[in-house]
Amino acid sequence: MQYLFTALFILGFIAFLRFLVLMILSIRKGNRLPIKYIILTTACFAIASIGLYGMLTLSSNSNQSEIDQPPSSQIELSGLHMTTDEFKNKFNGAVGKYRLNGLSITRLDIQDSSEQGSGAFEYIFNDELRLVGVVNADRSIQEISLYATGDPRQPTGGILLTAIATLILTTNSEYTYNDAQDVIQDIGLLDRDVNQSDFDGATVRNGLEYRFSIQDHDHSTFEITVAK
Repeated sequence: MQYLFTALFILGFIAFLRFLVLMILSIRKGNRLPIKYIILTTACFAIASIGLYGMLTLSSNSNQSEIDQPPSSQIELSGLHMTTDEFKNKFNGAVGKYRLNGLSITRLDIQDSSEQGSGAFEYIFNDELRLVGVVNADRSIQEISLYATGDPRQPTGGILLTAIATLILTTNSEYTYNDAQDVIQDIGLLDRDVNQSDFDGATVRNGLEYRFSIQDHDHSTFEITVAK
């Protein structure tokens, strides 16, 4: 539409100047001013005016739209600084990249809280492993918890350890699998006494706290929250 109004303005203005010059020359020669010159000059002026008005209107609307809708790069997400869709894509990306079999997220449905605008989601991997997340009002993830059931004497084995490593990779896109293992080591998950029923270990990386704890003989939790 912008091109149409621009063309109308240019063509109309050029034609207006042409007929205006013809009218001036006719007057200087002492000839009677032809009525068609007056009509054509007026019509060309009207066309140029319409084109100019359209150009200014479109330009004004475009500038107002940019003011009312800030660029995505200026939108700062709180919490873990990612939406549920971004989290799912990064999680599945880590699963595929490192071939972490047995883990993938198909869909995250948010259950909204009507009072504060926040929400939560839950994803069940299997009967012994489920993921729970808290979502802020801006639709970003505030915290993530991984709940596992089973014998806490072997908390670092099988799919649980794989899921923990995947969550670490998901929240640190620049990390490699070796970096994720370093975080697990810092938490203390690989220590010999990790099978204690009162185990509670944590570490902070890039402003996020990673914590693993054992509540009783059948339940353990891995949490990712914003470090205080």
